[in-house]
Amino acid sequence: MAGLILSAPSSGAGKTTLTLGLLRALRRAGQPVRSAKSGPDYIDPQFHAAATGAPCVNLDAWAMPPKRLRHLAAGPDPLIIEGAMGLFDGAPPDGKGSTADLARTLGLPVVLIVDAKAMSQSVAALVAGFAGHDPAVRIAGVILNRTGSARHVAMLTRALAPLGLPVLGAVPRSAALARPSRHLGLVQAGEMPDLDAFLDRAAEVIAAHVDLSQLRALMGPLPQATPPPSPTAHPPRRIAVARDAAFSFLYPHHLADWTAQGAEVAFFSPLADDLVPQADEIFLPGGYPELHAARLASSHTFMQSLKNAAQTTGIYGECGGYMVLGETLIDAEGTRHPMAGLLGLTTSFANRKLHLGYRHLRDRQTGTAHRGHEFHYATTLDAQGEALFEATDAEGTPLAPMGLRAGRVRGSFAHIIHTP
Repeated sequence: MAGLILSAPSSGAGKTTLTLGLLRALRRAGQPVRSAKSGPDYIDPQFHAAATGAPCVNLDAWAMPPKRLRHLAAGPDPLIIEGAMGLFDGAPPDGKGSTADLARTLGLPVVLIVDAKAMSQSVAALVAGFAGHDPAVRIAGVILNRTGSARHVAMLTRALAPLGLPVLGAVPRSAALARPSRHLGLVQAGEMPDLDAFLDRAAEVIAAHVDLSQLRALMGPLPQATPPPSPTAHPPRRIAVARDAAFSFLYPHHLADWTAQGAEVAFFSPLADDLVPQADEIFLPGGYPELHAARLASSHTFMQSLKNAAQTTGIYGECGGYMVLGETLIDAEGTRHPMAGLLGLTTSFANRKLHLGYRHLRDRQTGTAHRGHEFHYATTLDAQGEALFEATDAEGTPLAPMGLRAGRVRGSFAHIIHTP
Protein backbone atom coordinates (compact mmCIF):
# COMPACT_ATOMS: atom_id res chain seq x y z
CA MET A 1 0.00 0.00 0.00
CA ALA A 2 1.40 3.37 -1.05
CA GLY A 3 0.15 6.89 -1.41
CA LEU A 4 0.87 10.57 -1.72
CA ILE A 5 -0.84 13.89 -1.12
CA LEU A 6 -1.40 16.63 -3.69
CA SER A 7 -1.42 20.04 -2.02
CA ALA A 8 -0.70 23.68 -2.82
CA PRO A 9 0.38 26.92 -1.16
CA SER A 10 -3.20 28.24 -1.26
CA SER A 11 -6.70 27.62 -2.50
CA GLY A 12 -7.30 28.26 -6.18
CA ALA A 13 -4.05 26.72 -7.42
CA GLY A 14 -5.86 24.11 -9.50
CA LYS A 15 -5.50 21.11 -7.16
CA THR A 16 -8.86 19.57 -7.98
CA THR A 17 -8.54 19.75 -11.75
CA LEU A 18 -5.01 18.37 -11.69
CA THR A 19 -6.06 15.62 -9.27
CA LEU A 20 -8.97 14.62 -11.51
CA GLY A 21 -6.75 14.59 -14.58
CA LEU A 22 -4.20 12.47 -12.76
CA LEU A 23 -6.77 9.99 -11.47
CA ARG A 24 -8.38 9.58 -14.88
CA ALA A 25 -4.99 9.36 -16.62
CA LEU A 26 -3.89 6.53 -14.32
CA ARG A 27 -7.18 4.74 -14.82
CA ARG A 28 -6.92 5.08 -18.62
CA ALA A 29 -3.42 3.65 -18.43
CA GLY A 30 -4.81 0.58 -16.66
CA GLN A 31 -3.15 1.41 -13.35
CA PRO A 32 -5.28 0.81 -10.22
CA VAL A 33 -5.77 3.89 -8.08
CA ARG A 34 -7.89 5.04 -5.13
CA SER A 35 -8.63 8.60 -4.08
CA ALA A 36 -9.36 10.56 -0.92
CA LYS A 37 -10.08 14.18 -0.06
CA SER A 38 -8.67 15.97 2.95
CA GLY A 39 -11.24 17.70 5.12
CA PRO A 40 -15.01 18.19 5.06
CA ASP A 41 -15.93 18.25 1.37
CA TYR A 42 -18.85 16.74 -0.52
CA ILE A 43 -18.37 18.20 -4.00
CA ASP A 44 -14.81 17.22 -4.95
CA PRO A 45 -15.23 13.55 -3.91
CA GLN A 46 -18.12 13.21 -6.39
CA PHE A 47 -15.73 14.22 -9.18
CA HIS A 48 -13.05 11.88 -7.83
CA ALA A 49 -15.51 8.99 -7.93
CA ALA A 50 -16.41 9.82 -11.52
CA ALA A 51 -12.72 9.92 -12.46
CA THR A 52 -11.84 6.57 -10.86
CA GLY A 53 -15.13 4.68 -10.91
CA ALA A 54 -14.83 4.06 -7.15
CA PRO A 55 -15.98 5.93 -4.01
CA CYS A 56 -13.72 8.67 -2.66
CA VAL A 57 -13.31 8.79 1.11
CA ASN A 58 -12.92 11.90 3.26
CA LEU A 59 -9.93 12.01 5.60
CA ASP A 60 -10.51 14.74 8.18
CA ALA A 61 -7.58 15.19 10.54
CA TRP A 62 -9.54 17.59 12.75
CA ALA A 63 -12.61 15.44 13.29
CA MET A 64 -11.13 11.95 13.03
CA PRO A 65 -8.56 10.34 15.35
CA PRO A 66 -5.40 8.82 13.79
CA LYS A 67 -6.72 5.26 14.08
CA ARG A 68 -9.79 6.22 12.06
CA LEU A 69 -7.68 7.99 9.41
CA ARG A 70 -5.40 4.98 9.02
CA HIS A 71 -8.35 2.63 8.70
CA LEU A 72 -10.00 4.74 5.99
CA ALA A 73 -6.72 5.22 4.10
CA ALA A 74 -5.95 1.50 4.03
CA GLY A 75 -6.47 -0.48 0.84
CA PRO A 76 -4.69 -2.62 -1.74
CA ASP A 77 -4.30 0.05 -4.46
CA PRO A 78 -2.23 3.25 -4.52
CA LEU A 79 -3.95 6.20 -2.85
CA ILE A 80 -3.97 9.78 -4.19
CA ILE A 81 -5.18 12.31 -1.61
CA GLU A 82 -6.27 15.78 -2.66
CA GLY A 83 -5.52 18.39 -0.02
CA ALA A 84 -7.77 21.23 1.07
CA MET A 85 -6.93 24.96 0.96
CA GLY A 86 -3.22 25.67 1.46
CA LEU A 87 -0.95 22.95 2.81
CA PHE A 88 -0.74 24.35 6.36
CA ASP A 89 -4.20 25.93 6.50
CA GLY A 90 -6.45 24.37 9.12
CA ALA A 91 -8.66 25.19 12.06
CA PRO A 92 -7.61 27.93 14.46
CA PRO A 93 -5.55 28.45 16.45
CA ASP A 94 -2.83 26.02 15.30
CA GLY A 95 -3.94 24.62 11.92
CA LYS A 96 -5.35 21.37 13.29
CA GLY A 97 -6.99 19.44 10.47
CA SER A 98 -4.81 20.91 7.73
CA THR A 99 -3.47 18.84 4.87
CA ALA A 100 -0.08 19.04 6.59
CA ASP A 101 -1.67 17.56 9.70
CA LEU A 102 -2.94 14.64 7.60
CA ALA A 103 0.50 14.20 6.01
CA ARG A 104 2.10 13.96 9.47
CA THR A 105 -0.49 11.46 10.68
CA LEU A 106 -0.18 9.15 7.65
CA GLY A 107 3.53 9.80 7.03
CA LEU A 108 2.91 10.42 3.34
CA PRO A 109 4.94 12.63 0.98
CA VAL A 110 3.42 15.79 -0.47
CA VAL A 111 3.57 16.94 -4.08
CA LEU A 112 3.19 20.72 -4.15
CA ILE A 113 1.06 22.18 -6.96
CA VAL A 114 2.20 25.74 -7.65
CA ASP A 115 0.12 28.22 -9.64
CA ALA A 116 2.96 29.76 -11.63
CA LYS A 117 0.98 32.03 -13.92
CA ALA A 118 2.19 35.26 -12.27
CA MET A 119 5.75 34.38 -11.21
CA SER A 120 9.11 33.23 -12.49
CA GLN A 121 12.25 33.02 -10.28
CA SER A 122 10.23 33.79 -7.15
CA VAL A 123 8.87 30.26 -7.38
CA ALA A 124 12.07 29.02 -5.72
CA ALA A 125 11.55 31.13 -2.62
CA LEU A 126 7.96 29.97 -2.36
CA VAL A 127 8.76 26.27 -2.70
CA ALA A 128 11.82 26.51 -0.44
CA GLY A 129 9.68 28.09 2.26
CA PHE A 130 7.10 25.32 2.12
CA ALA A 131 9.72 22.57 1.93
CA GLY A 132 11.55 23.86 5.00
CA HIS A 133 8.61 24.98 7.12
CA ASP A 134 8.03 21.71 8.97
CA PRO A 135 10.53 18.80 8.93
CA ALA A 136 7.66 16.40 9.63
CA VAL A 137 5.98 17.33 6.33
CA ARG A 138 8.06 16.13 3.39
CA ILE A 139 7.69 17.92 0.06
CA ALA A 140 8.70 15.24 -2.44
CA GLY A 141 8.14 17.08 -5.72
CA VAL A 142 6.53 19.98 -7.52
CA ILE A 143 4.00 20.34 -10.33
CA LEU A 144 3.92 23.74 -11.98
CA ASN A 145 0.40 24.74 -13.02
CA ARG A 146 -0.92 27.39 -15.42
CA THR A 147 2.43 27.91 -17.05
CA GLY A 148 2.89 30.03 -20.16
CA SER A 149 5.51 29.71 -22.88
CA ALA A 150 8.41 27.28 -23.05
CA ARG A 151 10.63 30.18 -21.95
CA HIS A 152 8.44 30.66 -18.86
CA VAL A 153 8.74 26.97 -17.98
CA ALA A 154 12.52 27.10 -18.44
CA MET A 155 12.83 30.06 -16.04
CA LEU A 156 10.74 28.27 -13.43
CA THR A 157 12.64 24.98 -13.62
CA ARG A 158 16.05 26.68 -13.57
CA ALA A 159 15.03 28.62 -10.46
CA LEU A 160 13.90 25.41 -8.73
CA ALA A 161 16.94 23.32 -9.69
CA PRO A 162 19.12 24.27 -6.66
CA LEU A 163 16.42 23.00 -4.29
CA GLY A 164 16.92 19.42 -5.45
CA LEU A 165 13.20 18.72 -5.68
CA PRO A 166 11.97 16.99 -8.83
CA VAL A 167 9.70 19.06 -11.07
CA LEU A 168 7.21 16.43 -12.14
CA GLY A 169 5.58 18.53 -14.82
CA ALA A 170 4.47 21.90 -16.10
CA VAL A 171 0.78 22.12 -17.00
CA PRO A 172 -0.10 24.96 -19.37
CA ARG A 173 -2.97 27.38 -18.91
CA SER A 174 -6.12 26.02 -20.49
CA ALA A 175 -9.60 27.52 -20.50
CA ALA A 176 -10.89 24.08 -21.52
CA LEU A 177 -10.25 22.81 -17.98
CA ALA A 178 -12.47 25.39 -16.23
CA ARG A 179 -15.62 24.14 -14.48
CA PRO A 180 -18.82 25.96 -13.49
CA SER A 181 -19.41 26.89 -9.84
CA ARG A 182 -22.12 28.03 -7.42
CA HIS A 183 -22.33 29.32 -3.86
CA LEU A 184 -21.15 26.15 -2.09
CA GLY A 185 -18.41 25.45 -4.62
CA LEU A 186 -18.43 23.58 -7.87
CA VAL A 187 -21.53 22.40 -9.66
CA GLN A 188 -22.02 18.76 -8.69
CA ALA A 189 -20.61 15.97 -10.80
CA GLY A 190 -24.05 14.63 -11.69
CA GLU A 191 -25.05 18.00 -13.13
CA MET A 192 -22.31 18.05 -15.78
CA PRO A 193 -23.58 16.17 -18.85
CA ASP A 194 -20.13 16.39 -20.43
CA LEU A 195 -18.28 15.22 -17.31
CA ASP A 196 -16.63 12.20 -18.93
CA ALA A 197 -15.39 14.32 -21.81
CA PHE A 198 -14.02 16.87 -19.34
CA LEU A 199 -12.23 14.16 -17.34
CA ASP A 200 -10.75 12.61 -20.47
CA ARG A 201 -9.60 16.04 -21.61
CA ALA A 202 -7.97 16.68 -18.24
CA ALA A 203 -6.34 13.24 -18.37
CA GLU A 204 -4.85 13.96 -21.78
CA VAL A 205 -3.38 17.24 -20.55
CA ILE A 206 -1.89 15.60 -17.46
CA ALA A 207 -0.51 12.63 -19.38
CA ALA A 208 1.16 15.01 -21.83
CA HIS A 209 2.70 17.34 -19.25
CA VAL A 210 3.28 15.34 -16.03
CA ASP A 211 5.67 12.41 -15.56
CA LEU A 212 3.25 9.83 -14.15
CA SER A 213 5.93 7.18 -13.64
CA GLN A 214 8.08 9.55 -11.61
CA LEU A 215 5.07 10.65 -9.60
CA ARG A 216 4.17 7.06 -8.73
CA ALA A 217 7.78 6.38 -7.75
CA LEU A 218 7.55 9.15 -5.15
CA MET A 219 4.69 7.46 -3.29
CA GLY A 220 5.36 6.51 0.29
CA PRO A 221 4.08 3.52 2.27
CA LEU A 222 0.77 3.86 4.04
CA PRO A 223 0.70 3.03 7.75
CA GLN A 224 -0.49 -0.42 8.71
CA ALA A 225 -4.26 -0.81 8.51
CA THR A 226 -6.17 -0.78 11.78
CA PRO A 227 -9.30 -2.78 12.64
CA PRO A 228 -12.62 -1.22 11.58
CA PRO A 229 -14.62 0.75 14.15
CA SER A 230 -16.53 -1.29 16.69
CA PRO A 231 -20.24 -1.58 15.91
CA THR A 232 -22.69 0.45 17.91
CA ALA A 233 -24.62 -1.38 20.63
CA HIS A 234 -27.91 -1.43 18.73
CA PRO A 235 -27.47 -0.25 15.12
CA PRO A 236 -30.65 0.35 13.10
CA ARG A 237 -31.56 -2.66 11.00
CA ARG A 238 -32.76 -0.56 8.06
CA ILE A 239 -31.90 3.06 7.28
CA ALA A 240 -33.84 5.00 4.65
CA VAL A 241 -31.61 7.66 3.03
CA ALA A 242 -32.78 10.43 0.71
CA ARG A 243 -30.53 10.62 -2.34
CA ASP A 244 -30.99 12.79 -5.43
CA ALA A 245 -29.91 16.21 -6.73
CA ALA A 246 -31.39 17.92 -3.64
CA PHE A 247 -29.92 15.45 -1.11
CA SER A 248 -26.44 14.43 -2.19
CA PHE A 249 -24.12 15.31 0.70
CA LEU A 250 -23.43 11.95 2.34
CA TYR A 251 -20.01 10.81 3.50
CA PRO A 252 -19.03 7.37 2.16
CA HIS A 253 -17.53 6.39 5.51
CA HIS A 254 -20.95 6.69 7.15
CA LEU A 255 -22.45 4.34 4.58
CA ALA A 256 -19.57 1.93 5.06
CA ASP A 257 -20.02 2.02 8.84
CA TRP A 258 -23.73 1.32 8.61
CA THR A 259 -23.32 -1.65 6.30
CA ALA A 260 -20.38 -2.98 8.34
CA GLN A 261 -22.68 -2.95 11.37
CA GLY A 262 -25.24 -5.03 9.51
CA ALA A 263 -27.70 -2.31 8.53
CA GLU A 264 -29.55 -2.33 5.23
CA VAL A 265 -29.57 1.06 3.46
CA ALA A 266 -32.64 1.90 1.35
CA PHE A 267 -32.28 4.95 -0.89
CA PHE A 268 -35.23 7.02 -2.08
CA SER A 269 -35.72 10.25 -4.04
CA PRO A 270 -37.85 13.08 -2.64
CA LEU A 271 -37.57 14.89 -5.99
CA ALA A 272 -39.13 11.86 -7.68
CA ASP A 273 -41.90 12.04 -5.05
CA ASP A 274 -40.95 8.60 -3.73
CA LEU A 275 -42.73 7.11 -0.77
CA VAL A 276 -40.38 7.10 2.23
CA PRO A 277 -39.40 3.42 2.68
CA GLN A 278 -40.22 1.51 5.84
CA ALA A 279 -37.15 1.77 8.08
CA ASP A 280 -35.86 2.00 11.62
CA GLU A 281 -34.24 5.38 10.93
CA ILE A 282 -34.69 7.99 8.19
CA PHE A 283 -31.86 10.30 7.14
CA LEU A 284 -32.20 13.44 5.01
CA PRO A 285 -28.66 14.54 4.10
CA GLY A 286 -27.60 17.98 2.98
CA GLY A 287 -27.50 19.17 -0.60
CA TYR A 288 -29.23 21.90 -2.56
CA PRO A 289 -32.93 21.84 -1.61
CA GLU A 290 -33.08 25.61 -2.19
CA LEU A 291 -32.62 24.97 -5.92
CA HIS A 292 -35.52 22.49 -5.94
CA ALA A 293 -37.80 24.00 -3.29
CA ALA A 294 -40.89 24.28 -5.50
CA ARG A 295 -40.57 20.70 -6.67
CA LEU A 296 -40.05 19.44 -3.13
CA ALA A 297 -43.07 21.39 -1.91
CA SER A 298 -45.20 19.69 -4.56
CA SER A 299 -43.86 16.20 -3.77
CA HIS A 300 -46.96 15.31 -1.80
CA THR A 301 -46.33 11.57 -1.55
CA PHE A 302 -42.88 12.15 -0.09
CA MET A 303 -44.05 14.84 2.31
CA GLN A 304 -47.06 12.93 3.60
CA SER A 305 -45.17 9.66 4.01
CA LEU A 306 -42.43 11.56 5.89
CA LYS A 307 -45.04 13.02 8.24
CA ASN A 308 -46.58 9.59 8.74
CA ALA A 309 -43.18 8.05 9.46
CA ALA A 310 -42.45 10.69 12.10
CA GLN A 311 -45.13 9.13 14.30
CA THR A 312 -43.15 5.91 14.75
CA THR A 313 -39.65 6.36 13.27
CA GLY A 314 -36.61 8.48 14.11
CA ILE A 315 -35.84 11.11 11.46
CA TYR A 316 -32.63 13.11 11.23
CA GLY A 317 -31.91 15.97 8.82
CA GLU A 318 -28.55 17.61 8.16
CA CYS A 319 -28.27 21.12 6.72
CA GLY A 320 -30.46 20.91 3.60
CA GLY A 321 -32.35 18.00 5.12
CA TYR A 322 -32.86 20.08 8.26
CA MET A 323 -34.40 22.88 6.20
CA VAL A 324 -36.81 20.46 4.52
CA LEU A 325 -37.95 19.22 7.93
CA GLY A 326 -38.91 22.80 8.78
CA GLU A 327 -42.09 24.70 8.06
CA THR A 328 -40.94 27.08 5.33
CA LEU A 329 -37.97 27.45 2.97
CA ILE A 330 -37.60 30.83 1.25
CA ASP A 331 -35.60 30.64 -1.97
CA ALA A 332 -33.15 33.19 -3.36
CA GLU A 333 -35.96 35.05 -5.16
CA GLY A 334 -37.90 35.44 -1.93
CA THR A 335 -40.59 32.86 -2.75
CA ARG A 336 -41.91 30.96 0.27
CA HIS A 337 -42.21 27.18 -0.09
CA PRO A 338 -43.99 24.99 2.51
CA MET A 339 -41.86 22.11 3.75
CA ALA A 340 -42.65 19.11 5.98
CA GLY A 341 -43.51 21.17 9.06
CA LEU A 342 -42.01 18.62 11.44
CA LEU A 343 -39.75 21.23 13.06
CA GLY A 344 -40.61 24.83 13.91
CA LEU A 345 -38.07 26.21 11.46
CA THR A 346 -38.13 28.91 8.74
CA THR A 347 -35.00 29.40 6.64
CA SER A 348 -34.18 31.84 3.87
CA PHE A 349 -31.79 32.12 0.95
CA ALA A 350 -33.06 35.60 0.18
CA ASN A 351 -31.12 36.67 3.30
CA ARG A 352 -27.77 35.01 2.69
CA LYS A 353 -24.97 34.81 5.23
CA LEU A 354 -22.00 32.44 5.27
CA HIS A 355 -21.80 30.11 8.28
CA LEU A 356 -18.53 28.17 8.19
CA GLY A 357 -16.37 26.17 10.56
CA TYR A 358 -15.76 23.02 12.55
CA ARG A 359 -18.12 22.31 15.41
CA HIS A 360 -17.91 20.36 18.67
CA LEU A 361 -21.46 19.10 19.29
CA ARG A 362 -23.11 17.49 22.29
CA ASP A 363 -26.66 16.14 22.19
CA ARG A 364 -28.52 17.98 24.94
CA GLN A 365 -30.72 14.96 25.66
CA THR A 366 -28.38 11.97 25.38
CA GLY A 367 -25.00 13.61 26.03
CA THR A 368 -23.53 12.02 22.88
CA ALA A 369 -20.57 14.00 21.51
CA HIS A 370 -19.95 14.54 17.81
CA ARG A 371 -17.45 16.38 15.67
CA GLY A 372 -18.87 18.13 12.64
CA HIS A 373 -18.68 20.99 10.21
CA GLU A 374 -21.00 23.84 9.28
CA PHE A 375 -21.00 25.35 5.78
CA HIS A 376 -24.12 27.07 4.49
CA TYR A 377 -25.52 30.41 3.38
CA ALA A 378 -29.08 29.93 4.63
CA THR A 379 -30.36 32.28 7.32
CA THR A 380 -32.61 31.06 10.13
CA LEU A 381 -35.56 33.43 10.38
CA ASP A 382 -37.39 31.48 13.05
CA ALA A 383 -36.61 28.41 15.17
CA GLN A 384 -39.15 27.31 17.74
CA GLY A 385 -38.74 24.28 19.97
CA GLU A 386 -36.16 22.30 21.90
CA ALA A 387 -32.55 22.79 20.80
CA LEU A 388 -30.71 19.64 19.71
CA PHE A 389 -27.01 20.36 20.36
CA GLU A 390 -24.81 22.36 22.64
CA ALA A 391 -22.06 23.66 20.35
CA THR A 392 -18.62 25.23 20.36
CA ASP A 393 -16.32 26.18 17.51
CA ALA A 394 -12.93 24.58 16.84
CA GLU A 395 -11.27 26.68 19.55
CA GLY A 396 -13.89 25.75 22.14
CA THR A 397 -15.69 29.09 22.06
CA PRO A 398 -19.35 28.52 23.01
CA LEU A 399 -21.88 29.04 20.24
CA ALA A 400 -25.64 29.31 20.39
CA PRO A 401 -27.37 25.91 20.71
CA MET A 402 -27.77 24.28 17.29
CA GLY A 403 -30.64 22.46 15.68
CA LEU A 404 -34.06 21.40 16.86
CA ARG A 405 -35.77 18.33 18.28
CA ALA A 406 -39.49 17.57 18.20
CA GLY A 407 -40.52 14.08 19.22
CA ARG A 408 -38.68 11.60 17.02
CA VAL A 409 -37.55 14.31 14.56
CA ARG A 410 -34.12 15.94 14.87
CA GLY A 411 -31.98 18.13 12.70
CA SER A 412 -29.31 20.81 12.53
CA PHE A 413 -27.13 22.71 10.07
CA ALA A 414 -24.05 20.77 11.22
CA HIS A 415 -22.74 17.89 9.12
CA ILE A 416 -21.55 15.19 11.52
CA ILE A 417 -18.17 13.79 10.49
CA HIS A 418 -17.20 11.58 13.42
CA THR A 419 -18.72 10.36 16.66
CA PRO A 420 -16.01 9.23 19.09
